[in-house]
Amino acid sequence: MASGVSGRIWAGRELVDRMARQSPARLAITVFAAVIAVFTGLLSTPFATTSGVRAPFVDAFFTATSAVCVTGLVTVPTGTYWSPFGQAVILVAIKVGGLGVMTLASLLGMAVSRRIGLTQKLLTASETKTTRLGEVGSLIRVVIITSTTIEVLLALLLVPRFLVLRETTGEALWHGIFYAVSVFNNAGFIPTEEGLTPHAGDWLLLVPIIVGAFIGALGFPVILNVARNRRQFRRWSLHAKLTVVTSALLVVFGAVMFIALEWTNAGTFGSMSVGDKLLSGVFMSVMPRSAGFSTVDIGQMHEASWLITDALMFVGGGSASTAGGIKVTTLAVMMIAIVAEARGDRDVEVFGRRIPRDTLRLAVAVVFVGATAVLVSCLLLLEITGWSLDVVLFEVISAFATVGLTTGVTHELPEAGKYVLIALMFIGRTGTMTLAAALALRDRRRVIRLPEERPIIG
Repeated sequence: MASGVSGRIWAGRELVDRMARQSPARLAITVFAAVIAVFTGLLSTPFATTSGVRAPFVDAFFTATSAVCVTGLVTVPTGTYWSPFGQAVILVAIKVGGLGVMTLASLLGMAVSRRIGLTQKLLTASETKTTRLGEVGSLIRVVIITSTTIEVLLALLLVPRFLVLRETTGEALWHGIFYAVSVFNNAGFIPTEEGLTPHAGDWLLLVPIIVGAFIGALGFPVILNVARNRRQFRRWSLHAKLTVVTSALLVVFGAVMFIALEWTNAGTFGSMSVGDKLLSGVFMSVMPRSAGFSTVDIGQMHEASWLITDALMFVGGGSASTAGGIKVTTLAVMMIAIVAEARGDRDVEVFGRRIPRDTLRLAVAVVFVGATAVLVSCLLLLEITGWSLDVVLFEVISAFATVGLTTGVTHELPEAGKYVLIALMFIGRTGTMTLAAALALRDRRRVIRLPEERPIIG
């Protein structure tokens, strides 16, 4: 009997190893689908709801997908609909999903770097530029310890604040831990009924959330690279430099735009003090990068602010992070290439390095496929719901970029619309990284090259 079980385990390992070697993108999709199925089953039990009645399958499926894909969109309120058991399942799903994203992104990075065949322990090595075999064996443990440490630090900052807000010790502990995990993993789930809206001017609560979400959106390659070279910017990798600089510029851009557009809006910033307006502007600039929290009613914001939010959500965060979107390095490469073309430079250069042309082609492909997914989903939801384009576009980009912000209509979606967003969250979570790896692996070399001729562009 034991030999039969060990044989099946060995066969399973062989299957996973073969998929990792032959089709790492397929492995990533399969793993995520299996994990979502498990958590859907757990949320479908009567113990998962406060009423003791089984949740409708579509709501359990939607919530499980949103949690594993660290999105935050919900069709039922997390804090009141789900029981403590259900909320615990969601929290575990967020943690598993966040770690899974970073691990699978590392796996795909190894596939691109042509090192998959060495050993299964090398699957995540490229994410920290580790080359010594003695180091890579503990890399996954380092990832888990690092993420957990940051989450614990966030919880230690948040729990005392919830105690000051007159929550019981149990409530403060639970809310602090839940928010810490949700913030770092850019999940956007909230365990409280009113969310963060009553705390729009609470600096001690919101600043840790801003910092935690920003760090979580950078990605482990950046976090570890910067940690190892804290005071030596010149020794940072090009990826780390592009991610940090572009992310900071996006935060400044978003904050300025939100403050300018919402300054006098009575439904959002209008009644706040000057300091609270500045805090809310920065908060609303960081959150669309994939964290998905809000301190104001998104539905009351000006349509121009929705458009800015759409743009920030579509860009997302850093590669191999828990954030979604097309990623900030994709945007950076595209913008640098445009500047180089405008200046007439033959090479795309930044920070003393030349960016290969195949990287530029890959960036164009990721942007195009992402825009196509958003376009098709918008067409489907427009036909299903009959809502206006601005509302549909906001919900669609929020799902694709795994952000979780909403204008307040997600719970009103018909069943067919919920399945559209489920598919979009899954595509947005696994699609960009698997697409990038799949395209990078397709390196065909031809003996004969055709004659060159330039078509007219523009």
